[in-house]
Amino acid sequence: MIMTFANPGYLFLLLLLIPVIGWYVYELRKSDASVQISDTSVLAAQPKSWRIWMLHVPFALRVAVVTLLSLALARPQLTNRWSSESTEGIDIMMALDISGTMLAEDLKPNRLEAAKQVASDFVIARPNDQIGLVVFAGESFTQCPLTTDHAVLINLFKSVEYGMIEDGTAIGLGLANAVNRMKDSETKSKVVILLTDGSNNRGDIDPQTAAQIAKTFGIRVYTVGVGSYGQTRVPVKTPMGMQYVTMDSEFDEGTLRGIAEVTGGQYFRATDNTSLKRIYEQIDQLEKTKLRVREYSKHTENFAPFLYAALICLLLEIILRYFVLRTISN
Repeated sequence: MIMTFANPGYLFLLLLLIPVIGWYVYELRKSDASVQISDTSVLAAQPKSWRIWMLHVPFALRVAVVTLLSLALARPQLTNRWSSESTEGIDIMMALDISGTMLAEDLKPNRLEAAKQVASDFVIARPNDQIGLVVFAGESFTQCPLTTDHAVLINLFKSVEYGMIEDGTAIGLGLANAVNRMKDSETKSKVVILLTDGSNNRGDIDPQTAAQIAKTFGIRVYTVGVGSYGQTRVPVKTPMGMQYVTMDSEFDEGTLRGIAEVTGGQYFRATDNTSLKRIYEQIDQLEKTKLRVREYSKHTENFAPFLYAALICLLLEIILRYFVLRTISN
């Protein structure tokens, strides 16, 4: 625990005590009374009154008041600090497909919810990295920029759902958006985790072009294709309510492999919840880093004891000066 001052400039008020004390000593010497007597031995043998010993206490209390008030104005604070040594962290943007096919139920409860849960667990396991979230379907937007406030990021993950944007699969646009969010970062290690279950069919940027842009900025892309082999059921909204249709669980794995290869990342295929979780564990191991240097400080205001002590000293001075040590003058 360390004592610090929020307004240290007020401590300069203590310098005023130097001329005040000098003036008091000067006046004390100048005002010494003298009486001419033949022999002082009788007086020397007499015990000194307690009033003599208390003579300078009021001035000492006045000095204490000024000192304590100066310290109170400087706002002393008790600070708790702790830090951990580290190297540079990693910037990670997660690009998540939220198109209609992500509602397929070959992952439980469906692909989108499984991806959100596993990604949230991944975020929790990496408390010292800056992580952000981009979502895409027919368009793309940033759900959360790079941040170390992972509680906010996880809440934003929970709010992601199908229908937030126009349906479709704009893989290139989603990747380009993620790259744009981290291209100006000064962190040496930058990663995009792109998760999708479809083939690029929307957007003005094709996936290969987006991969080249990522490579230019030194960003590795880990691509994750989601979907079991064979056929799966997908809920579809119809005028008659929610209906299920059967579809082939196929997507453009070649494109996802190409994106990963160009950028120095890896491609993974998640066919169920367990394999999806295992993929994120592998990425976690591939992108391990030491803890970043982080310093935490908790400040507690501590001016009140100085203020109360000053008031007590002032009250004691008044009592001594005007009641106990009161003098009568003509």
